[in-house]
Amino acid sequence: MKKPIITIERTYGSGGSEIGRIVAEKLGINCYNRQILEMTADRCGFDKEQIESAEETVPTSFLYSLLMTANPNRSLEDNLPLSDKVFIMESKIINELADKEDSFVLVGRCGSYILEEKGCFSVFIYAPQEYRVKRAVEKYGIKENKAESFMKKTDKRRETFFNVNTGKNWLDKDIYCLCLNSELGDELCADLIVKAYNEFNKKS
Repeated sequence: MKKPIITIERTYGSGGSEIGRIVAEKLGINCYNRQILEMTADRCGFDKEQIESAEETVPTSFLYSLLMTANPNRSLEDNLPLSDKVFIMESKIINELADKEDSFVLVGRCGSYILEEKGCFSVFIYAPQEYRVKRAVEKYGIKENKAESFMKKTDKRRETFFNVNTGKNWLDKDIYCLCLNSELGDELCADLIVKAYNEFNKKS
């Protein structure tokens, strides 16, 4: 029986991507993050920069898309905004990977929702604001006077994209199997995820 896939949602600057990579190394499985973006860009024929920009853009309302379909010369897919097309394509790619691989770590991209029916071990990584700002400056190269503003904008985009596409609340801890404060340290967080994941597998 296939093992559940580990999905990680994270606030900006909490180190969720780094923690996901360490978890994958410890378990000997793949970690997908920006690779999904690159695969989507290849299939859609857009530049990676365009896909990245669309990933966390608020989708157009369904009502607007429905009204646009009144034009008989355009298909439903033509009428969808790029953000919706990207979400649909990324969902297809993620499901294809889930069918092919025994398990993997997926960072972001509404993974817990996309893989809900296949079963997944969902994790949410967060940290205090001061810790995240410091990390953004020291590890991501964000200017100190802009770090807090950039962090808030990024979190808002991630939250809105998740909420609109899933109908759930990104910040609702009840929808995740495990929530961790990364101020504990990347390595310890990764160890805790691996331990919890292995226990989760025993019960599933």
